[in-house]
Amino acid sequence: MTAAALPYARIAEVINLVGHENGVPLYYGRSTVAHWLTGTTPRPESIAVVVEAFARLLDRPDLTAGDLGWSHAEPARPDDPWDGDPVAWLTRLGKDDMLDRRSLLRGSLYSLTALGLPAPPWPAPARSGTPRRTGASDVARVEEMTSRFAAADDLFGGGHARTAVAAYLVNDVVPMLHGSSGRARPALFAAAARLAYLAGFMNADAGHAGQAQRYYVQSARLGREADDVVAQATALRALALQASELDHPAQAVELAESAAATLNDRADTRIRAWMQGMLAEAHAANGEGRQALGRLRQAEALVERADSTPASEWTGGYGREALEHQTGSILMRLADPRAAEEHFRLSIVSRPPNERRSKVLITARLATAQLRDGHPEKSARTVLGIRDDIALVSSHRAVRHFRELRTGWARARSESVVQRADDFLVRAVSG
Repeated sequence: MTAAALPYARIAEVINLVGHENGVPLYYGRSTVAHWLTGTTPRPESIAVVVEAFARLLDRPDLTAGDLGWSHAEPARPDDPWDGDPVAWLTRLGKDDMLDRRSLLRGSLYSLTALGLPAPPWPAPARSGTPRRTGASDVARVEEMTSRFAAADDLFGGGHARTAVAAYLVNDVVPMLHGSSGRARPALFAAAARLAYLAGFMNADAGHAGQAQRYYVQSARLGREADDVVAQATALRALALQASELDHPAQAVELAESAAATLNDRADTRIRAWMQGMLAEAHAANGEGRQALGRLRQAEALVERADSTPASEWTGGYGREALEHQTGSILMRLADPRAAEEHFRLSIVSRPPNERRSKVLITARLATAQLRDGHPEKSARTVLGIRDDIALVSSHRAVRHFRELRTGWARARSESVVQRADDFLVRAVSG
């Protein structure tokens, strides 16, 4: 605590933040922190969160519970996801998902240390396995299954069928990667990178931040092994988006810049627009409004010039509806909810019915913009307008927005429409 040189209340805030990132609700205050100096010990399931928080405060990624005097409850030290064999990592992550583990060992928490990219060239993993020729048919199967799982994610959110993706990854894809040889090998590793990205995205949407982060890292590493710059950049972009959403804006900017630089003009114009849009969002999160708007204009110009159709891109594409959503998010960061509202609305109306999760998430953000602009009743009507969709979607990200809405409606619950919307959300998302 002395080395951190911060008030106890601020230390407690950082600990609570780490808990929130990882779905562990903690409400520590200065008195809780002070009691640790008299010998009180946190609950065993909370110690990993406290260790990660102090590791950040002291810039000590090797910090242990023993360093804090709690060696009796030492959680596992986190492994570096950039080290070791990414194929072995996929097995480990997939099995964790399949068993639906909720371990709070420090190794499962979202880590700021893991956001530090290794210096190029990235080390090649050592891998053993029985040689196995893979062909175009193997690649086609993985790509088709990834598309099917992605379609389910679009319809129902990351909380649905996540374990099925993990099972397919562990039982069908990983065995092909071990000892893979032949001309189709790079394409197979690129396909595996895309499936790992999807698994990460679903975990992030389900609120499993640490698991998502590790999937994204392995996706980037597999893309590197396949010499697929789009797969690499997509994974780095996902890490940037996650950092931005978890309020680590400086790291988000660094990752977004790395994602854009990875492409080296070897990608479709639409993909490059997608990366510029993420850079804009990261700069906005970091309070850099001028840079954010400049990058946003670049993204818009690239979208206008793009030759491919959005549906042709494996990532789901970056069309006008995605650009409108990103513009709204940036304007919210820049404290202009009235302007953001129109962009969110345009994004929603231009999306096809199968993008239900996106519709729910963006509608939650639209309702938030309306509330911040001083219109709680309009916000409530917006939520009530998508009741059926909300009931079908399992998305922790959307739930987080809806819970914030409920807090924001506190002073307006005397209005009948606000009360109806609030009652609905209590039933739909409070569990």
